Amino acid sequence: MKKAIITVLGKDKVGIICGVSTVLKELNVNILDISQTIMGEIFTMIMSVSVSEANVDFSALSDALSAEGKKLGVVINIQHEDIFNSMHKI
Repeated sequence: MKKAIITVLGKDKVGIICGVSTVLKELNVNILDISQTIMGEIFTMIMSVSVSEANVDFSALSDALSAEGKKLGVVINIQHEDIFNSMHKI
């Protein structure tokens, strides 16, 4: 299974989780795990997703999430899980 990590960061507002999850649904990306918190007025979320069955390539998925982030006023990034893990190894 090909996995990826999605991070979302920005000012909290209604609809962020819905917006991100709707894009993922439309592109056939399965959410495996999700963690979100509000720090003051700042919304943070990390998602582990399966991209094995995605109906677009990784670049198009990244572009779609970035576009949704602009609409929502947040920054959305996606990385392959192995790259994320390599970057955060101690």
